[in-house]
Amino acid sequence: MRCGALTGGQQIVNHHVMAKNVSVVITDDLDGSAGARSVSFGFEGASYEIDLGDANREKLETALAPFIAGGRRARSARRGTARPAGPSVDRAAVRAWARQTGLNVSERGRISAEVMSQYEAAH
Repeated sequence: MRCGALTGGQQIVNHHVMAKNVSVVITDDLDGSAGARSVSFGFEGASYEIDLGDANREKLETALAPFIAGGRRARSARRGTARPAGPSVDRAAVRAWARQTGLNVSERGRISAEVMSQYEAAH
């Protein structure tokens, strides 16, 4: 940026505009080939994402096909520790049970997933 002075405290400012074109090329995470797309999958409760080109994507689909055919589709889990909707549980009863069994539980607020799981298993 260049500035030039004028009388009376005014300034002339010249801006030079430069165009920039940015390209993002997604490459296959296994072999480095261009033109890959992201593929998401899960295993043992963990979610994974990998960028694969057409050839490696086909290999993955072929390898997983018998497991997908023999499996069942699971409900997608929300991120975080949200519990799936289900029958409402009497929170006061959970707190009373937790105290009787020696578990640490607050008087108010959220009951931990661990305490809820133990309560559900016991009832």
